[in-house]
Order: sequence, then C-alpha cells, then structure tokens
Amino acid sequence: MDGTQWIIFILVIQVIHFLGTWKLYVKAGRKAWEAAIPVYNGIVLMKIIKRPWWWVLLLFIPIINLLMFPVVWVETIRSFGKHSLLDTWLVIFTLGFYIYYINYFEDVAYIEDRSLKPRTGLGEWVSSIVFAIVAATFVHTYFIQPYVIPTGSLERTLRIGDFLFVSKFHYGARVPMTTLAAPMVHDTLPILKTRSYLADVDPETYKTSWINKLQLPYMRLPGFEKVKKNDIVVFSLPSDTLYQFFKAQKAVMKPVDKKSNYVKRCVGTPGDSLQVIDGYVYINGQQLKLSDRAKPMYDYEVYAQNGVSSRYLEDVDAADYLRKYIATNISESQVNALSPYILGGNRTSDGKIELITKEKGIPTDVIRQLRLSLTEEKPRSRVANMTDEMVAQLRENPAIDSVVKTEEPKGEYGGAFPQKPNLYPWNNDYFGPIYIPKAGTTVEINAKTIPLYKKIIRDYEHNDVKITGNKVYINGQEAHSYTFKQDYYWMMGDNRDHSEDSRTWGYVPADHIVGKPVFLWMSFDNFQEGIANWRPRWDRIFTTVGGSGKPVSYFKYFVALLIGWFVFDFFRKRKKKKKTA
Repeated sequence: MDGTQWIIFILVIQVIHFLGTWKLYVKAGRKAWEAAIPVYNGIVLMKIIKRPWWWVLLLFIPIINLLMFPVVWVETIRSFGKHSLLDTWLVIFTLGFYIYYINYFEDVAYIEDRSLKPRTGLGEWVSSIVFAIVAATFVHTYFIQPYVIPTGSLERTLRIGDFLFVSKFHYGARVPMTTLAAPMVHDTLPILKTRSYLADVDPETYKTSWINKLQLPYMRLPGFEKVKKNDIVVFSLPSDTLYQFFKAQKAVMKPVDKKSNYVKRCVGTPGDSLQVIDGYVYINGQQLKLSDRAKPMYDYEVYAQNGVSSRYLEDVDAADYLRKYIATNISESQVNALSPYILGGNRTSDGKIELITKEKGIPTDVIRQLRLSLTEEKPRSRVANMTDEMVAQLRENPAIDSVVKTEEPKGEYGGAFPQKPNLYPWNNDYFGPIYIPKAGTTVEINAKTIPLYKKIIRDYEHNDVKITGNKVYINGQEAHSYTFKQDYYWMMGDNRDHSEDSRTWGYVPADHIVGKPVFLWMSFDNFQEGIANWRPRWDRIFTTVGGSGKPVSYFKYFVALLIGWFVFDFFRKRKKKKKTA
C-alpha cells in the first residue's frame, strides 16, 4: 500500500468511526461533528472515556495499535454502562462494530464519574496483563529485541547458545510493514506452529492479494548511526522462502519483516568494490582489517607422521573435525545406543566396524556403560576449523609436522552467487570483484551484468524483468542501465568455511536491516543438546558485543547490585514496619 492508499484507508476508518459513535459523542456532551475530525476525534474520545490524550499516539503505532484498539472499544462501551462480560466479548469479536448497535439501538446514558478501577480481581489482572504486553511489545518492536545465536556462522566471535539484546534504535527501528500480526513473536506462533501474521504468501497470488494491500510501505525511524564495515548486524534473510525451516514445503513469499532473522558481519557497504582472495575480504583493493574482537575461522589440514591425535585438536579447542572409532565386535543394540553420538558407520574389509562422530566423540562413561572395546584412529592428516590463535598454538606442538590452510581453487565454480558458472566461476575463497549498489547510483545493464542485479531489480525494487537473447527488458522497456532505489550491504560469517552468507545469496537490502547486537546477557555451551546439557559460559555472561579488547563480564557487578538491593529493601521494609507498630 502506497502513501495515497493509506491516506484513503485512514479516511475510510474515520468515516466508520463517525457513523458508529456520533450519537455517543452527543450523549457525552460533545458535538456530533467532533467524531468526524481525524486525530481530534481521538483526543475527544480519550476525554470521554477518561483516559490520557497520548493514548491516541498508540493507536497510530503499528502492532501496538492492534492491542490498543480493543482496549479503547471496551473502555468506550463501559463509559456508557456496558460492563458485562458478554458486552466485552461482543465488542471484541465484532471488531468494535458492537458499538454501532449501542449507538443506534440502545438507550444508554453517559457515566460522567465512571470509576477506572476494575470491578473484579480478574478484571484488574487482565488490565495489568494487557498493559504489560503493550509496554513489552513497544520495547520489543522499536527499541530492544532478544535474539539467540542458532548457528555457528560467527564462531568464535558469537557462539551457538549466546543470548543477545539487539538494539533497534542504533540504525533506527524499522516500522513493521505487516499490519496484522501477533505481538512479540516473529513469523510463527509458539506451540501452535502456525503463521503469526495475516498475509497471502502464495507466489502465484501474493502480488494481487487484497490482504497484502494492507502492508505498510517501508519506513524507518531516525537512528544515530549507519551500518558500518565490521558491524555485526541482525537482518531479515533475503533468500528466505521457507514457511518453516528444515521442512520440505512449497516456497512462500513472506513479507520482508517476517522473513527469518540472521546475524552476520557487515564486510561491504554501499558503493564498495568487494573481492574475496584466498578467503580474505578485500575492499576497493585493500584487505579488510577486522576488529580485534573478531575471531575468523578457516579450515586447515593438519599433518603428523605419527598420526594426528584428537587430543592435539582438543587442546587448542578446534572445531568441525571428524573422529573415527574402530570396533572389533559390536551388537545392533549397542549401535542403537550410540546413535545420538555417531554420524554413521560402515564395515571394513577385515570385518571391523567404523563409527564416525563429530569432534566431541563418544563420551567415556557411555563407552564404559555399554562395555565397548573401541580404538580411535589417528590418521596422518585431518581437517579442522580453527582461528589464527589456534593454528599458532597447534604449530608449537612438536608432534605436528604442518598445518596448511585449505582453499577452493581460483576459477573453480563452487555454487557461489549469482549462480552463473559460465560467467562468474566463483567460490567461497575466490569471489568477485563485485560492486555493492548504493542508492542513486547507475550501473550498465546487459546480458553479462543482469545476473548480478536481477534479484535486486525484480524482488527488492519490484520491477518486471525479462531477458530475451542478449536484450534485457525492465517493465517492458529495453534497458541499458539501472539506477538503484536503496542501499545494499554484503554480509559474511566469521566462520568463513562454514557460513551461508552473501557469497551464496547475494546482497542484503537496507530495508532488511533489523538492528545491532549490543549486549550478551546469557550464554550456554551444549545449547543444541537439550536443556539438561546446557552449561553456562560464565566468562561470556553480561558482556558487550562491540568495542575492542577482551570482553569484560559485568555479571559479578550485577549480582552484587542485586544482593545490595535485596538487603536495602529488607531493612527499608523492616524500618517501615517499626514505624507503623
């Protein structure tokens, strides 16, 4: 819906409001015409129902207004003596149109001195809950949103099981575009596992659906900084066409603000020329210098003449390597008992059983419990994922002969954006150069460049694109150039060989930016292994995400402050009790 359509829609709402309430305005001692003036009618209504004028502002804030409208409907009918539970449900389930019945068919009187205190304990409880939800939704939508790191794409900078607070005001809060949605949830309702919003997501009908006409245009509140290189950013995943992750279902066209949230590091900003060489990012010909808190990881092949023991890799806290156990005799029941730990197995030519696991291997207590006789292989070469510090530490081990960084050969296609191997045979280690579009800049459009910008022009800036032979048509006209309408960014994970990022799905539009992680308030190891196995990472709790130097935990100061408050509150209440005795 564009600006003009929204003005028309708001005016229609004003007409509906006037027709349903003008007689009630008169009964409350106001003029009938006061129910027809936009905004002013809301201020007058707040006076009638004895509520503060600023409630009117809440009626214009997306998502918040979904909660406030039912509250105002209920308060309106109660101002005219309709206090029963039936009346309350009728006005809510009729979306306020029950007020029409009261306005034209009920002989009601305005209660000038109505008490605002709920008549029952249940009513007071509901009132408190509603306004708590309103306040929490307001903060969640426009200021701070909690977020948990679900994947290892930023290991070891941010780790799986890190719980973050994401600031929406740093870059300016994005006003929700989906107007009909449940508060304080993203795209899915908990427990019910259904969509939390009302929209047509069918690829064949979403462009013409009347429901989608209710979408607000993209708007962002003013922020106090722009997305910069090296910023860790939460954004709506551009390539998200899944109704639910990890389920094979028909592709859907989700609204921008309901796409799955991802977190990566911004390595390229609008106007940059970006290239990846040997896995390292170069901006405008210069290697990008990461912040000192960044912990980029790459795959390395480790060699040792006498075998690379898992213990060597454990000592440096390496990740994403495989372990192989050999069993001479193992039963089917024992294999089944090991299923939570093993990735697979096979029988060797000499009749032995190979069991493959991830880096954590099979716990010793499990081996003892099952009475297994296992021998772990020590191959001469193993691939592990490590930071520079891990590599340096491993190279100091006299048992290790060499540690060599792995890489995809230059010029060998590896499935990278824009997925045109004949034109762009790029991979994760050798990529680009590629231009990152800036709003207002113009690029040449031809058969070679259109694969880079087709998704932008068609999906993000909503144009019709057709390619016939070597000719490109935009909105039916042959195009030789294109001017971008918004800024774009390039996002990558610090876990460079184990991250699906812009190298796979391309540019991130400015309207997909959600916010900036600022604070890590909780962190658990073994996060994906069930809550019973969670182990707090005490050194990461209550630390800042940004800044430089080693992160400092403020958890002990928080605990001290909390204890101090309880002590103060205890003596304060004790003193108050003595005075009243």
